[in-house]
Amino acid sequence: MAKHSMTRRIFLARVGVLGAAVGSGILVPATAHAGSAGPISFARNDPAGLPGLEDLVELLRPLLAELSRDTLNGLTTFVVPGRDAYSRAQGTPRNEPGALDAKATDFMIESLDNFVPFPQQLAQPMAAALTTALSDLGIDLPGPLDDLLPGQVKDLDDALRVLLENDATIPLSLVIALLLNLVATQVNPLSVHGAFVSPFARLSFEEKAKAFELMERTDSDLVALLDTQLPEPLRGSVSGLLKFVAGALIEFAGFGAFTEYAVFDPRTKKLRGTPVGWRLSKFDGVADGWNELKGYYQGRTKVED
Repeated sequence: MAKHSMTRRIFLARVGVLGAAVGSGILVPATAHAGSAGPISFARNDPAGLPGLEDLVELLRPLLAELSRDTLNGLTTFVVPGRDAYSRAQGTPRNEPGALDAKATDFMIESLDNFVPFPQQLAQPMAAALTTALSDLGIDLPGPLDDLLPGQVKDLDDALRVLLENDATIPLSLVIALLLNLVATQVNPLSVHGAFVSPFARLSFEEKAKAFELMERTDSDLVALLDTQLPEPLRGSVSGLLKFVAGALIEFAGFGAFTEYAVFDPRTKKLRGTPVGWRLSKFDGVADGWNELKGYYQGRTKVED
């Protein structure tokens, strides 16, 4: 296999797209088709009528959304662990509810994609930089990810490029997910394969902490790598940008877990239940007024000039 082809294969595995494509059945390892008429191909104008590039791009959209959600599940449970599978996998299970019960991941996706003032002029170069980043870190791919035909990997690669380069608006949650997964495989190369969809979600608690340490280091290989991919005048700004992103992600995840987002009814402007954050912090709710503070100070009944 050509070196470039292997490099792109490893890169797609590092950002989680290759594993997600295999896990969802979009790409099937060649050995799974042994004895059949032939392996699945996504080649353009496929005479057998199998999906072409445009079809693959459409198949990728929900797949990338799932990859983003899975990655952010790994992030929110890193900040506020609970009784969920992600918290157990990272080694910090708890008996009380956590970020997922508080719908912190939904809060993050909605906020990142709709409200965070992160300009597309920056998001698109970041996405492009992530999809053209170098990937040869000596990672050995597990069988299911290595046992794909070069044409399948190339078609997936082409579809990802088309989607990221031509969509008018790149979801910021996807950019964040690609970034976190790329860093995750730098911390632990074995995270390219395993339970969950995304490499970041497969890390232990300590490894996730190391991933954030990498993003905040100005001298990391990641900073140097992304800086070479960004166009001017953004080149040279990655260090500060990553520091900001790393800090903001932790704050957003914590904020999402401790807000009333999951139980707030926007129609009635009332809460449908007790927020997880209230239970965790033992906050007994909004008070209309404390007895100690009602009336006038020291028993006075009126105030005169």
